[in-house]
Amino acid sequence: MGAIERFTDAARGVGLEPEIRRFPEGTKTAVDAARAIGCDVEQIVKSLVFMADGSPVIAYTSGGNRVDPSKLAELAGASEARRATPEEARAATGFAVGGTPPFGHPAPVRSFLDPALLAFQEIWAAAGTPDAVFPLTPSELRQATGAATADFTEDDGDRG
Repeated sequence: MGAIERFTDAARGVGLEPEIRRFPEGTKTAVDAARAIGCDVEQIVKSLVFMADGSPVIAYTSGGNRVDPSKLAELAGASEARRATPEEARAATGFAVGGTPPFGHPAPVRSFLDPALLAFQEIWAAAGTPDAVFPLTPSELRQATGAATADFTEDDGDRG
């Protein structure tokens, strides 16, 4: 079964019927996805996998924001957090980086939701491959993932 089919089955399992849109030019980055869809980059959900003391954690981040690893580590009760390697991300989620959907992973992964995503009626997330996305609401994302809403992004002053 392909990645999009696995994602679609998982979506149905959480009560969603995703309207998947495919873009041959790719939607691997938040900027690429926003351009293809025609929405604000802030409406793109980045499903970013981190390793917090060796355990995977997913940060569902608004497209314009960057994760602060120290804030994420603190939320996860870990001494440190770092970006997962592509291999670690695939092992945790079952999907390749750039196409990681917010759910449909082989086992539950602790996750956190960027509050910036709550400002929108519609947000967009990857649907299993780097060229497939689907729309959903922030509440659907929170319900489907069980993610805790928390501040784990860099402050503007942190960008130096």
